[in-house]
Amino acid sequence: MHAAALGTLTAVDMVHGTIRWQVPLGTFTLAGPNGPPGTISLGGPIVTAGGLVFIAGTVLDPHFRAFDIETGRELWSAELPAPGHATPMTYESHGKQYVVVSTGGHAKVTEETPGDALVAFAIP
Repeated sequence: MHAAALGTLTAVDMVHGTIRWQVPLGTFTLAGPNGPPGTISLGGPIVTAGGLVFIAGTVLDPHFRAFDIETGRELWSAELPAPGHATPMTYESHGKQYVVVSTGGHAKVTEETPGDALVAFAIP
C-alpha cells in the first residue's frame, strides 16, 4: 500500500467541477526512500497558453517542473540553486517566451540551501 502524497498538484475541470488529474509534487527527502511522495508547497503554478503548467514551490525539493495540462505528465524538470518559494511568471521578449521563478532557501527549514536568485528559462 502506498502512502498518501504529502504534496499534490491537482487540475480541476472548472466547467464540470471535477478533478481531471492529480500528481505528487516533489520529493520529501527527510522521510527517506520509503517516505510519502510529494512535499509541502509554498508557491502556486502558472499555466501557459501552450498548455504547460509550471511550478517550483516545493519546500525541500529545489526543482522547477513543467507538466502537460491535459494529462498531468511531467514533461521537464530543472534543478534550482535553492527552492522556489514563489509562483512563476512568464514574459515575452523579442518574440521569445520565457518563464522565471524566484528562489530562496532559508535556515529555518531543515536541509534547504540558503540563498536567493531569479532563474529564467526560454520556452521552445
